[in-house]
Amino acid sequence: MSPGLVNALAAESAPLAPLIQLLGQVHVSPTVRPASAPLCVSSGEARLLAFLALRPGETDRRTIAGTLWPDVDEARAAGNLRSALWRLNAMPTRLAIVTRSSAALLPEVHVDVELLGDWAARMISGSYAVSDLAHVPWDVSGLEMLPGWHDDWIVLERERLRQRLLHALEVLAAALVDAGRCAEAIEVALIAVRADSLRESAQRALIGAHLAEGNWAEARRCFCEHRDLLARELGVSPTPSLTALVAVEDERHRPAGMVV
Repeated sequence: MSPGLVNALAAESAPLAPLIQLLGQVHVSPTVRPASAPLCVSSGEARLLAFLALRPGETDRRTIAGTLWPDVDEARAAGNLRSALWRLNAMPTRLAIVTRSSAALLPEVHVDVELLGDWAARMISGSYAVSDLAHVPWDVSGLEMLPGWHDDWIVLERERLRQRLLHALEVLAAALVDAGRCAEAIEVALIAVRADSLRESAQRALIGAHLAEGNWAEARRCFCEHRDLLARELGVSPTPSLTALVAVEDERHRPAGMVV
C-alpha cells in the first residue's frame, strides 16, 4: 500500500508519535511529521516488534519467547527474548512497556497495518468520512505484510489484512465513482485487479468505473480479458451477474436493427 496513505492516516491521528511499518519490511520512524530518518532495527528486534505490533495489549514473556524461538529450549528462548528486549529498550525512541512478566507496545505508537485496517473497516462498513477519500493509494507493491516471513503467526494475519484491503479498495472505487472521481476510481480498481486478477469483485469495480465514465469499450475489453483469463486458468466463465452488467451496455450500444 502506498506509504502516502499510511503517513496521512498517522498524521491525522498523532503526527509526532512513532510509526512501526510492517508493510514490506519492518521500519520504525520516530515521528511521522516532521518526517524523520528510520531507526536501525536488527532482525531480532524486527521480529519482536512485528509480534508486539500484531498482538494488541500485554503479552506474557513466555508466550513471546516460545513463539519467536520455537526451535530452542525454554531457557534459551527466554535468553534470546531478554537480549531482544534490551536492544529494543536501548533504541533512541521508546516503543514498548516491558515488565518482569510481559511486554507490549506503548499505546501512542502507531502501526501501519492497524491504521490501514481501521481505514479499511471504515470503508467496508460505509462509515468512512470525506477525509478517507482524500488520500488514494496508487500502487500495489506494498499490499503484502512482511513478505518472505513464513511464521504461522504472520501468515494468517497477512492474508486477513490482504483481504480486508482488497475489499476496501473495491468500496473506495465505488465511493469515488459516486463522488464523480471516475478516473481515480479506475486507478484504485486497477490496484485491486493487479493484486488478484481472478477476483471478480475487483473486476466488477473496474468495469463499473469504466461504465460510469462512459467508456463502454474499455469496460467490454476488461470483461473479455477477465473472461478469457478465467477460461484459461480455471476453466470457468464469469458469473451471470457480471455478464449481465456488460450485456446491458452491449444492448444499449448495438446499432438499431442489428440482429445477433
